[in-house]
Amino acid sequence: MKEKEKKPLKERLLNKYRLVILNEETYEERLSYRLNRLNIFLLTAFMALIIVITTICLIAFTSIKEYIPGYDSTALRTIAAQNIEKLDSLTFVMEKNQDFINSIGSVILGEATEEEFKKETVIKRVDISELDFKTNLEDSLLRRIVEKEDRFNVLESASSKVKFVLFSPIYGEVTSAFDFGIKHLGTDIAASTNTPVKAVADGTIVLAEWTVETGFVVVVEHSFGLTSIYKHNSSGLISQGELVKAGQVLALSGNTGELSTGPHLHFELWRDGSPTNPEDYISFE
Repeated sequence: MKEKEKKPLKERLLNKYRLVILNEETYEERLSYRLNRLNIFLLTAFMALIIVITTICLIAFTSIKEYIPGYDSTALRTIAAQNIEKLDSLTFVMEKNQDFINSIGSVILGEATEEEFKKETVIKRVDISELDFKTNLEDSLLRRIVEKEDRFNVLESASSKVKFVLFSPIYGEVTSAFDFGIKHLGTDIAASTNTPVKAVADGTIVLAEWTVETGFVVVVEHSFGLTSIYKHNSSGLISQGELVKAGQVLALSGNTGELSTGPHLHFELWRDGSPTNPEDYISFE
C-alpha cells in the first residue's frame, strides 16, 4: 500500500471542517459551524490573551495583589517601619530601666566598688545642703494630722494641701542616723520583729528579694526621682513590678542579714540616684 502523502502545513491549516450539533433523539440539526484548524488556533490564542490581560488587571488594580505570597505593599511597609521604630524605642527604655535597677541592686547587695560608688550612674556624691528637698510648714502641719489618723490609710485631703508627702515606713527609736562619711546611707529604726513596714509614697516595686547581707530587701520607685529602700525585713508581702500605695504594708520587719545587729528597719531614701538623709523629710518617732 502506498503511504498517504502529507499535505503542506498551510493546506492542512486551511482545510475546512464542519461542527454540527444534533438533537440526540430526532437527529435534527440544531447548530452548525464551519471551522478550520487555523480558526481554532487563533480563537484559542485570543481567549488565552484575554485571560492573561484580565488577570494582570485584577492583580494590578485591585486588593487581590495583597494575597499573593511575597507581595509587600506600601501600606504594609509603612506599618512595618513604624513598628520597628516603636520596638527600638521600647527596647531603649527597657535597657535604661534595667540599668537603673541593676545599679540600685548592686548598691543594695554591696557589690559596688569604691570607684563605682563615686560614679554618677550608681551614686553621685553631693552636698546634702544643695538638695532642693526641704521640709516646710505645710509638711509639718500635714504630718501632725496624719499622726492622728490610721497609719495604714492615706489622707485624701493631703493632696489638696501639698503635692507630695512622705509617710513614715515604721515608728520607733532611731538607733543609727544617716552618715555619708562612713557610707551608712540610711536610717536605722528599732522595731520589734514582724512589725508592719509601709510604703512612704505611691510607687512601683522594682526589687523584692532576699540577700545574704541585708535579708529581705524591698526597693520602691516613686515620682520626682525618689527611690525608697527597706532592708533587714523578715518577710515580704509584695512582688517585683507591683504597684503600691502610700501606707501600704510592704513587708514585716526583722533581724535578717549578716549586717543586722538586732531587730530593726534600715531605711534609705534616694533622689535622682543620690542618697539623702531620710530624717530631713520623715519623722520616725
